[in-house]
Amino acid sequence: MGANMVQRLLIKGQEVVAWDPNADAVKLVESKGATGAKDIPSMIQALPEKKIVWLMVPSGKPVDDNLELLSTLVGKGAVIIDGGNSNWKDTQRRAAWLKEKGIEYVDSGTSGGVWGLQNGYCLMYGGSKEVCNSLTPIFDALTEPGGHLYCGAIGSGHFTKMIHNGIEYGMMQAYAEGFEILEKSGFGTELNKVADLWMHGSVVRSWLLELIGNALNEDPRLDKLKPYVADSGEARWTVDAAVELSVPAHVITASLFTRFASRQDDSFAMKLVAAMRNQFGGHEVKQK
Repeated sequence: MGANMVQRLLIKGQEVVAWDPNADAVKLVESKGATGAKDIPSMIQALPEKKIVWLMVPSGKPVDDNLELLSTLVGKGAVIIDGGNSNWKDTQRRAAWLKEKGIEYVDSGTSGGVWGLQNGYCLMYGGSKEVCNSLTPIFDALTEPGGHLYCGAIGSGHFTKMIHNGIEYGMMQAYAEGFEILEKSGFGTELNKVADLWMHGSVVRSWLLELIGNALNEDPRLDKLKPYVADSGEARWTVDAAVELSVPAHVITASLFTRFASRQDDSFAMKLVAAMRNQFGGHEVKQK
C-alpha cells in the first residue's frame, strides 16, 4: 500500500524519498521516479530542512520502533504522519511523547487498499489544525476531490478510521449472509449477475458489492477458498469503544465474533450447543 501511495504522490507532482526493508520495493518506486534510500538515516538526510515523514507500517511495536529511531533523526519542527491502522489511544500517547521533543504528529486513517493508486485514497486525519492545513498538498495528491477530512485533535483520524472499519465488517457480513441464502435457495440464480444487477439503481449498491461481483466472476462458487476470515484489530477496538461509550453495537460485534467462529474447525462451544439441544429436545446430533 505504501508503494502505491508513493506512486500516486509522484504522479501528482510530489517529490518523495522512500525507504523499505525490502530492497525490491525501493527499486520499484525508484523506477517510478522516487529517490530511494538505503536506510532510514540516509532517507532523513535526503529530505529538505522541513522534514515530513509518512509512516506506513503495521500497528503496535513496528510503529513504536520506527518512532524511536525517527525521533533521534528528524529534529525539532519535523512532522511525522502515521498512515497505518494504529489504535487511537496509542496515537495520543505517541503524540504527547513526540511533542516533548518538538516533533509534530499527525494520525491519518487511510482507506483505499490496493485500488488507491488508481481511484485515490480516503484520508481521515487528526492533529494540530495548523500542521494538517500545511499538509494539504500531500492530502490532495493522494485523494480525489472530497477524499480527505480533518477530523479533530490527535487520535481522531485513527478513531474515525476504526469506526469506518467496524462498519465495513458489518456490511461485509450482511452481504455474505444474503448471498449464502441465495446460494442455498435451489433456484440456481447466477450470483455474479445478481451482484452486477444490484449495482444499477439498488439501494444496496456499493464498492463492496462491486468487489463481490469481481470475486464471483473469478470463482462462481468460491471453491478455491477456505471459510477462514482474519481480522486486523480495528473492529475489536470499535467494540471496545462501544462498550466504553455504552453504545449498543450489535451488528459490528456480531460480525467480529462471526470471524472468530470461522477459524474454529472443531468448536467445543458449537458441540455443546448441539448437546444441549439434544438433551432438552431430543434434537438430532451428528457424530464423528
